[in-house]
Parts: sequence; structure tokens; C-alpha cells
Amino acid sequence: MFDILRKSLAAGIVTEAGPTATPGLARCVGRGRPEIDFANWKDARPAVAACPTGALACVDRGGIRTVRLDLGKCTFCGLCAEADASVRMTHACELTAMRREDLKVTAKYELGPDGTHRKLLAPPRSTLDSQVSSLDALGTKLKERLDKVLGRSLHIREVDAGSCNGCEVEIVGLNSPVYDIERFGIHFVASPRHADMLLVTGPVSRNMELALRKTYDATPAPRLVVAVGACGCSGGIFGANYASLGGVDKVIPVDVYIPGCPPNPHALLHGILTAIGRLPGKA
Repeated sequence: MFDILRKSLAAGIVTEAGPTATPGLARCVGRGRPEIDFANWKDARPAVAACPTGALACVDRGGIRTVRLDLGKCTFCGLCAEADASVRMTHACELTAMRREDLKVTAKYELGPDGTHRKLLAPPRSTLDSQVSSLDALGTKLKERLDKVLGRSLHIREVDAGSCNGCEVEIVGLNSPVYDIERFGIHFVASPRHADMLLVTGPVSRNMELALRKTYDATPAPRLVVAVGACGCSGGIFGANYASLGGVDKVIPVDVYIPGCPPNPHALLHGILTAIGRLPGKA
């Protein structure tokens, strides 16, 4: 050991000096939610047929076509945009919802004889907040909310209930030097007994059902549960099958849903901020 210390001292400082200013962050450069030109959409069937998760679906009845876009199932793969020029992919990623139904958008069309859309009967309405915020702005809001609601830092227990680890990569990114969420008062803990929030990823596998229930029961109230990613929201590409139960809300109550496959750190921070809003504030 002393030989190693002598060599280290003899080598001196070999690293380069760091930058004097914090580099700007390129935000939401990845693929985000699909945007549909509902008013000029001529036929939903090609995009529906291309969707691998059923996020886009349509039902024809009595000359009326009901088209539904479920962002809770959407993996932002872009196949619908490749199949239909009326669909385009955006960079919108801050799509957190407190109710599962808020991730669904529905439109109705009058059909022509050939099955194409003749007229838009019911334009879609979305309750999602799609405002774009910088990382520092999100972090500042989050810290202010934490100080008001908890009066201390936020402790999160991450639970992998059967994910592919894509969401875990983004969650680990929150703790990287680039995002450094600990400066906003957010800490990940090893035990649910020390946690205020459960950040749950993956379609809940049947082998993880009991473990997730026990983790939830071990978390002290008032506790928050955040379902992360398309899998956490709905089961995603896996859905419900012999090995998977589907979304997190099939097993435990969910307070906030963060869509995406996977949601990037900005989307995760937006979701955590939204979840904190569900805790009662201090007088």
C-alpha cells in the first residue's frame, strides 16, 4: 500500500482542469410523443396496423370510426409516422399524468363508403401539460415544493418489477454529474422503510408481484407511487400475458404515470415534481 501511495504522490496531478462554466444541456433531443393532424387525417387504418403495442386503435360502428391514441402504451417507436404522413414524431417528453385516462386521446370520424374519413365529428382533447422546462427550472420548482411539503429532502426507492433496464439507465442518469439531482434534494435509498416515493419500472412480472406488494406495504405513509415508462403505465410491448400482469396499477395504487420508452431524465424529473404535488402541503 505504501508503494502505491508513493507512486501516486510522485505522479502528482495528471487530470486536466474542468470547464469554468456548466455546459448547456441538450434537452429532449430524443423521440417524444406522436402528433396527429386529426383535422386532415384521411384514414387511420395504416397507422393503427403499424402500431406494435395497440397504442393506436380504432373501432368502426354505424358509419362512425372512433380512434384512440393511448400514450400509456406508446413506445414512441415512430412506425405510425412511417406509415401515415398525418402522423409526425415530436420531441415532447414531459407528459406526466395523475390519472391513467389522461394519457388517452380519442377522436371520432364520419366514414365514407371506402372506409376513409369523411369528416371529423369529435376533435380530441388533451389534458397533458406539454410545456418544456429547463433542467434547472424543473429542479428549482422541485426543491421549492419539497421544502414546502416535506421540509426536507425526498427519499426514493426504485423498484424494478421486471423491466428491460432501459428505464433504469435513465434513472441512473439522474444521479450522473450531468443531472446531479441530489443538488435538488432527491436521494435514492436502499430500503423502502426510508422512502417517501416508489419509482416502479417494468411490466410487473408474476414473480415480482409479491415483492412489489411487500415493498409498498413497507413504505411509510403518506407514500407516493410513480409508474415509469410504457411498461409501468400499461405493460408496454409486453402487455399482460402468462408472465406479466401489465401496468403497475394492476398490483398497487399509482399516483403518477410517466410515459415513454424509456422516459428521459427530464421526463422523470417532471413526473417526480407532479407526484410531490399530490402530497398535502404544510400549513
